[in-house]
Amino acid sequence: MIVILDFGSQTTHLIQRRFLNLGVETIIHDPQDFNPKEFSRLKGVVLSGGPSSVYSKNSPNFSFDLSEINVPILGICYGWQLIAKKLDGEVLPGKREYGPAVLKISEPGLLFKGIDENSFEVWMSHGDLVKKIPSGFEYLASTNDVKAVAVANEDKQIYGVQFHPEVEHTQFGEKILQNFIENICQLKTKEKKIDVNGVINDIKAQLEGSTGKIISAVSGGVDSTVASAIVAKAVGDRLVPIYCNNGLMRFDTVKHVKAVFADHLGLEPLIIDCEDEFLEKLEGVTSPEKKRKTIGKLYIDIFEREAKKLKKIKYLVQGTIYSDVIESQGSKNASKIKSHHNVGGLPERMSLKLIEPLRNFYKDEVRELGRQLGLPDEVVNTQPFPGPGHAIRIIGEVNKKRLQKQQQADQIVVEVLKETGWFEKVFQSFPIMTGVQTTAVQGDGRAYSELVGLRIYDSSDVMTAGWTRLPYEVLQKISSRIVNEVPDVSRVAYDITTKPPATMEWE
Repeated sequence: MIVILDFGSQTTHLIQRRFLNLGVETIIHDPQDFNPKEFSRLKGVVLSGGPSSVYSKNSPNFSFDLSEINVPILGICYGWQLIAKKLDGEVLPGKREYGPAVLKISEPGLLFKGIDENSFEVWMSHGDLVKKIPSGFEYLASTNDVKAVAVANEDKQIYGVQFHPEVEHTQFGEKILQNFIENICQLKTKEKKIDVNGVINDIKAQLEGSTGKIISAVSGGVDSTVASAIVAKAVGDRLVPIYCNNGLMRFDTVKHVKAVFADHLGLEPLIIDCEDEFLEKLEGVTSPEKKRKTIGKLYIDIFEREAKKLKKIKYLVQGTIYSDVIESQGSKNASKIKSHHNVGGLPERMSLKLIEPLRNFYKDEVRELGRQLGLPDEVVNTQPFPGPGHAIRIIGEVNKKRLQKQQQADQIVVEVLKETGWFEKVFQSFPIMTGVQTTAVQGDGRAYSELVGLRIYDSSDVMTAGWTRLPYEVLQKISSRIVNEVPDVSRVAYDITTKPPATMEWE
C-alpha cells in the first residue's frame, strides 16, 4: 500500500482518490504518529500539502527519520518543503503563487517519463518556496518564479514537487502520479470505476433493522437529488423528500423538484413554504459565517419540526459531498475555509441522525453515480447551487428587495447563457450583489448604484477552478441586460480569479 501523510491540504483526499482510481490501495494517516515499521506492505509514502509554513511555531511535523523509510517518498507542496527543511535545505517566504503556472522540464527522470511536452500548465498554491535544495537532490523542473518546482534524489528515492499533481487543472497530473506508482514504487495500476450498487449496499447496512419513514433534504441540485435517489433505492417509498421553499433558490425550483422526484423516483416531495421565516432570521445578518450557520440551523429546525409531524423519524438524508467537508475543516491539520451550512453550519445537538451517502465523493463522481442510477442528463449535469442559495451571493444583509434583485440578475445570466449555447458548457454561473456603490450615468443624470459581480467558471470536482473565457459579445449581453433591467445597478464586473486563491462562491 501507499500511505498518505495528511498535513492539512484541501486536496489530501484527492491524492487518495487519484491512487484509488489507478487501483492502488492507500491509507491517509496522521504524520505525527506515523511509524513506517508498522506497515509490512508499505510500498511508498506521500507527504501532502498543507496551510502552514514549515518555519512557523507548532506547524505539523513528523517524528520518524527519513532514512528509516526504505520505500519511495513523494512530497507535495508543504510536504516537499518539510522534506527540504529536514534534510538541511533552505525554505523561505517567496513569491506567492496561486493558480496556474507554466512548468518547464529540465531533467525528465522517472517522474516525468512518457510526457512528451517540455512545458505545460500546473496548479500552484503556496507562499513559501525551497530556496536551497538538500545535498544529493537535482532539479527536474522549474517555473519563471520558482526553481525547485520538481526535484529528485534518485539514489534515496525521494521526490518533491511544489505544484499539485492531484488537481484536475494540472496537465499530466495523473500521469505524474502514475509514474510515481509504477516507475518508482514498482506497483501495477488498473483503472477502478465507481459502482453505485456498492454505495446502495452501504446505506442498506447502515439502516439495517430500522423501520419507518426517512426524510431527505432536497434543493433541486444534483447532490441532494443523487443522495436521495441512492437512499430511495435502499429503502423504497419509506423515503420522504422535503424541499424548503425559502425564496433563496433559483426561479422554478419548486416545479423542477416536483418533476424530478415524481418522474424519475416515483416519490412526491413535501414542499414547505418558509420564505418569510428565512428572511426574518437573516434580518441584520451580514457575516458570511453567521449566514451559513443561521441557514443551517433553520433548515434543521424545520426538518425536525416536520419529522415530529410524520412521527418516529430518526434519519435525515443530506447531499453532503467531500468538498463541503474539507472546506469546513474536515481534517486535523486543515484550515477552515468556511462553514458549509450542511457541515460546519449544523447545530451541535440534533434529534435526527444524518445519512450522507456522498460524503466521500467529489462532484464529478456524484454525477457518475447519478448516471448509473438512470437519472437524466438535465438532472445529472445541472449546475451546482449552494444550499444557502442566493443568501451567500448577496454581500451584506439579505432582505426582500436585494433578494429580488439577485434573483432577477441570476435569471438574466441563465437566459443569456442558454440563448447563446453556453449554459451546458460551464460548470457554474451566477451574479453577486456586491454591496459596492459606484457612479453611473443613466438618462443623462447621475446615479449611485450597486456593482454586480459575475462569476462563471470551469471545474469538475470543485477543488480547483478556472474562469470561463466567454466571448465578449456574450458578456456584453449579460452586462447590458442586468444594468438595464435590474433596478439600482450601476455596472457589472467579471470575476477572472481562479481557485485557488479564490473560492467558488464570494461568501
